[in-house]
Amino acid sequence: MTTTTPPPHLSHPPRPLGPPRPFGRTLCAMVTPFTASYELDLPAARELAEHLVDNGCDGLVLNGTTGESPTTSDEEKTALLRAVAEAVGDRAAVVAGVGSASTAHTVALARAAERAGADGLLVVTPYYSRPPQDAVEAHFRTVADATALPVMLYDIPGRTGTRIEVDTVLRLAEHERIVAVKDCAYDLLGSTKVIGRTSLAYYSGCEELNLPLYAVGGAGYVSTVANVAPRAMRAVLDAYDAAAPAEAARLNQLALPLVELMMASGLPGAVTAKALLGLPVRGPLLPASPAEVARLGVAREGVLAGAAAGAGRLHSSPRP
Repeated sequence: MTTTTPPPHLSHPPRPLGPPRPFGRTLCAMVTPFTASYELDLPAARELAEHLVDNGCDGLVLNGTTGESPTTSDEEKTALLRAVAEAVGDRAAVVAGVGSASTAHTVALARAAERAGADGLLVVTPYYSRPPQDAVEAHFRTVADATALPVMLYDIPGRTGTRIEVDTVLRLAEHERIVAVKDCAYDLLGSTKVIGRTSLAYYSGCEELNLPLYAVGGAGYVSTVANVAPRAMRAVLDAYDAAAPAEAARLNQLALPLVELMMASGLPGAVTAKALLGLPVRGPLLPASPAEVARLGVAREGVLAGAAAGAGRLHSSPRP
């Protein structure tokens, strides 16, 4: 598995007795760049991946919802993985989203991702069919058994219609290759219980919960907003790890206007992230309007300025 060392200007003191971080601490749910004619743009993908890693992302999650995976072919998913893995090398973990509504298709995607150079798999609960918990557990075990790669479960019942219940997660934690959870269940109590009883690494998948989950033992985040403000998102965790919780809270508050516009304004995160990056989306998604792009730009500039000021304050102050 890939291990990463952040650049010197982004380094941070390790948390004593901190949680396991099999894919790093700060992961970006990366968009999939397309050309103006909606073809896969591999040069742009390599450039974006390198930029994100250079600016504080320990890992990149490809072919997820933010990566518009419902509209990319299996061949495009593999090509994107290969290109990004080659671009970032061993500087960052590359996690492949392989979830689908079909166990057989998910297994095929997982094996293709392993061959393409992925360091891990992100596997979402099968959607639409709403399987019961024994079927959910069997699905994840089948996928985890299909490759030698470590697996991050993706719990997002708001999209899939099915929760990975706490007892199911506890049983799945016994599997040697199930090592992490991307948590979008909005159940901090349940997540905290699992963190306390297992060695699973919990990554926040909802930016507004990045700091709260981290404070109760989470491993970090998988962030869509990190596509456009990677250092600002990382700065919150850096401040917390530097024993400056008040500064972490301030930076978290500063990021909220951008988080809200990008993730809770009615537009999908892929649309808002690509609006700020100047990239097209594929149908059925539509691009953001000029007015929406302008509002997003203002919010982003405010976050970037505040994070830069906060970083200077953090590095110039003696640690308690």
